[in-house]
Order: sequence, then C-alpha cells, then structure tokens
Amino acid sequence: MKQDRAIRTAKDLVSAGLLGADRLGDAEAVAKRYAIAVTPDMAGLIDRADPNDPIARQFVPDIAELSTTPEERADPIGDLSHSPVEGIVHRYPDRVLLKAVHVCPVYCRFCFRREMVGPEGLGTLAPEAMDAAIGYITNHPEIWEVILTGGDPLVLSARRLEEMMVRLKDIPHVKIVRFHSRVPVVEPQRVDDKLIAALKASGKTTYVALHANHPRELTPAARAAAGRLVDAGVVMLSQSVLLRGINDDPDVLAELMRGFVEMRVKPYYLHHPDLAPGTAHFRLSIAEGQALVKSLRGRVSGLCQPTYVLDIPGGYGKAPIAASNVEATGEDTYKVSDWQGGVHAYPPTGSYETP
Repeated sequence: MKQDRAIRTAKDLVSAGLLGADRLGDAEAVAKRYAIAVTPDMAGLIDRADPNDPIARQFVPDIAELSTTPEERADPIGDLSHSPVEGIVHRYPDRVLLKAVHVCPVYCRFCFRREMVGPEGLGTLAPEAMDAAIGYITNHPEIWEVILTGGDPLVLSARRLEEMMVRLKDIPHVKIVRFHSRVPVVEPQRVDDKLIAALKASGKTTYVALHANHPRELTPAARAAAGRLVDAGVVMLSQSVLLRGINDDPDVLAELMRGFVEMRVKPYYLHHPDLAPGTAHFRLSIAEGQALVKSLRGRVSGLCQPTYVLDIPGGYGKAPIAASNVEATGEDTYKVSDWQGGVHAYPPTGSYETP
C-alpha cells in the first residue's frame, strides 16, 4: 500500500494501518517526546500482517522508548562536548561535522540524536550561525573533510545545498565533502538533477554515506537514485546500525551488504547501537555483534565487509570492535582462526600442506 503523504502523527499511523487502535495511546505518549515521520516509500514497504516487520520496527513508535536505562544518555557520543560553535562538531583533527539542519524525512526509533532532531529539536542553522560555522572551517587549515549531517542534509532544497557547497568551494584546505543521508532510500524521488548538481557545486570530491539497515529498503527506486548519484561522479558508502529484530541475522546482513555492493555503494560502517534514551530494546551485546560480523567473513565477498564500530560514550570517537582472528602465542608466533573456525599456527610448523 502506497501512502500519498508522509505520516507524522500517531493517528496517521492508525489510519494507515501501521498501528493498531489499541496502541494509539502509547504511541501518542511516545510522540510527546520523540518525533514521528514515515515517508510513503517506507510505509509502502511495511507488511501490516507481520507484527515484527523489520521496516515497521525502525519507524513505528513503541512504548519501550519511554523506558530509559541507567547507562543511556541524551548525547551518547558526546557531540556537544566537541562543538566549538553552533552547528560544528570537531572531534577528529582533520574533519568536522557540519549540522546544518536537525530535521529528517523519517525518524528512526533508535536514533542517537533523537533528543536533538525533529520539529521540537535544534532546528535549522540560522544565517548568522551558518556564517560562524563556515568561518570556523575557514580558520582551521587542518580541516580536510567536511561531513554534512544533522538531521538529514538532503532534506534541504537544492538551492540551499548549492549555497553551502559554493561557500565550501572557496576554502582551499577542504578537499572532501561528505553527506550522511537516508534520502536515497526513504525519499528517492528527491535525488534529481538539481540536487545532484548542488552536491557537486563545491568542485570538491563528494561522498554520500547512505544509511539503510534492511535489504528490503534497497528498492528499485532506491537503487535507481543511488545509480544517478554514482553515474554523476558521487562516491557512495554505506552505514548501517546493528539492530535487534531488524538485521541481527547472518543471512539478512549478507543480503544487505551484497545489495549495497550491487548498487555500487561500498559497505563502510556497521554501528553498534549507541546508548540513546529508550533504545535498549534494539541493542545486542558486543559479543553477539562480533559473532554476527564474524559470520560474514567467508560467507560474502571481501567487497561486502563493513567495519564494525562502537562510538565510545562521552565523545572519545569510534573504535573498531570486531573480534580478532589472531592471538599471540609467543615472540612473533600466533594462532590464526579461519572463516570456518579452524585454528592455525603462524608461522606454520612442520611441512606445509595445501588444504
């Protein structure tokens, strides 16, 4: 079923058949704290007969979101502690986040910035704040890459995007501009010639990191949108979040990563879920995540292998957390595990035999 407009309220979810009337009160309670939005493209993918549909689970509110565990925090990856001016996060020496907007076409129920995004969130940068953000980038020659995030920067009009990119064009030390977005998947029709031209207006190398979590999101329309970007010279990467009940299955992860590669989108990051408030029902243990990621090795091509990462709470940055396949046993001697679970000495002892 294809909706003709975005769903933005709990009552809209009931009307669209995405939520039972018996859950309306719970959904309205969640909506008082966290924004709701589901695009027609995503609503059309939801199997209304499946109470555990992995697309619905990403976008339809659940009363569990109002249960906060002690370790959860409003700013789980420490954006605010690394924000020298409004709209800028400068966590690593050679790159900054530029958060021009704090609205999205969809609101993920596991979002790590859920306290900041939405109609009641931080909003769009005012002109004077944008001037200060661009000034900060200009005055810091160590900044090689600018990452536009938010919110979703591709909700901005082509005109607004072009204005930002033209301003970045005049900063010689910025060489790379990267956009983090769900738009090519959740609202693929936005990826038209005007938007693509705007993304390239800086003359810098442009990347788009596409966020998708389940292979069903990679629809023909999404694949076509990604194709338009890649054909225009935009390099594409993927980022996904490892989520209980959505993609915590080796076959689902393999299909998702293969789908990205088929679309000419290089798998980049698989995020361990952050400690955002009300998201405990989505989180796996790190050990469970390591086992799932290990299952990909050998199961799918090396082209399909993302880096499994944890954003260390408090603003200390990302750390790769996949289980190691090598263990030191002495001075320059090791045990190495293969993809089928075999364990081998390195360097090998005795005569060498080809398997």
